[in-house]
Amino acid sequence: MTLEEVAAYLRLKPQTIYTWAQEKKIPAAKLGREWRFKKSIIDVWFIRHIDEKFSDVINTWKEKQGKQDAGADTRNL
Repeated sequence: MTLEEVAAYLRLKPQTIYTWAQEKKIPAAKLGREWRFKKSIIDVWFIRHIDEKFSDVINTWKEKQGKQDAGADTRNL
């Protein structure tokens, strides 16, 4: 994918993707003067990045699910 394609895919400005690529904040390869991105790698990067940003929310949700599941187990006894 090109820089512009990644920007459109992630709904960000091309300048943001360019800066992230230069700072190695997003996986990219520079071929000559152009940045290139592999969609499958961007997808994995995005999932990991989102999981990190929302880890508190995810952990709270998991804790609530665990308590609900434990309550359901004791009701069935």
